[in-house]
Amino acid sequence: MNKANSISAIQFFRGVDEECIPEIRLTRSKDGNTGQAIFYFEQPEALANELLGEITGMRMIDEEGEISTREIKARFVNGSPNALEATYVWKSDIEFERFMRFAKRYADTHGLGYSES
Repeated sequence: MNKANSISAIQFFRGVDEECIPEIRLTRSKDGNTGQAIFYFEQPEALANELLGEITGMRMIDEEGEISTREIKARFVNGSPNALEATYVWKSDIEFERFMRFAKRYADTHGLGYSES
């Protein structure tokens, strides 16, 4: 489903917003400069969009532009894909801060909260 007026969105296919809200987990190195965000999508719409082609990456789009990752894994149940896991890696504090601005906008756009565990 397209949302041309979205403030922020995640896309597996250019121009098609993923409506499934992921669980996102963050890890950082001890010095805080590197880390990763792991996105877990349970039964995402992207898996039902076979006509759109192969999933080759995930885009995080907001008013600042686009952040992307090609690190995508599919999870299978009884031979059928039912989940996607995407990993975004940052290698500097600037990349981390940019990701966190996206994450805040995405949370605000989708009415999500934040918790530390």
